[in-house]
Amino acid sequence: MLRLKVLELLDERSVTKYALYKQLGMSYQNFDKMIRNKTKSIRYEMIETLCVFFDRTPNDLFDYDPHK
Repeated sequence: MLRLKVLELLDERSVTKYALYKQLGMSYQNFDKMIRNKTKSIRYEMIETLCVFFDRTPNDLFDYDPHK
C-alpha cells in the first residue's frame, strides 16, 4: 500500500492543514481525501507542489508497505 505522509510532515514543520490547503488551491473535499489517503490518484503537479512546500523529494512524501 502506498501512503502519503502529509499529516506527519505537517507535524514535523508545525504547519497547519489550513496553511497547506490554501497553498494547494484545491477543493477542501479533495484535500481532505488526499491527506487521509482516501484518494485513488494524485497529479504530478500536486506532488511537485508538496515537494516545494515541504522542501522534500517525492520519496520523502510517501510510505510503501507491500503487506497492506
